[in-house]
Amino acid sequence: MFNPDSAQFIGMGSDDAQVNQLLKYLQHQPPEVLTRVAQSVSGEIKQIISQNVQGLIGVLPSEGFSVQVTTDRENLAGLLASAMMTGYFLRQMEQRMELEASISGVSALDGETDDDFSDLAG
Repeated sequence: MFNPDSAQFIGMGSDDAQVNQLLKYLQHQPPEVLTRVAQSVSGEIKQIISQNVQGLIGVLPSEGFSVQVTTDRENLAGLLASAMMTGYFLRQMEQRMELEASISGVSALDGETDDDFSDLAG
């Protein structure tokens, strides 16, 4: 689990004059909040992020290979940032899909069609 109190990202040491507001915000969140946010991600999103990260670093079958990946802090930070942004994007798209399904369910119950909703948008 992510521990914001011990997080030391590149260029974000305690001697930095510029304060990172997001990191400061994360450091003041109770662990329960961070846990709840992490657990709210569906298995589908976790699978897509896993496949994305595996695609970025390359994967060989574990049966025949013992793979070790070596990188520097900057590249690792970029990989983590990419995975986080992918997660945020996928979660937003998942919420949009759920909202559209909910609206479709409501319109089906009310006997409305998609054309009824297009009048609202236009």
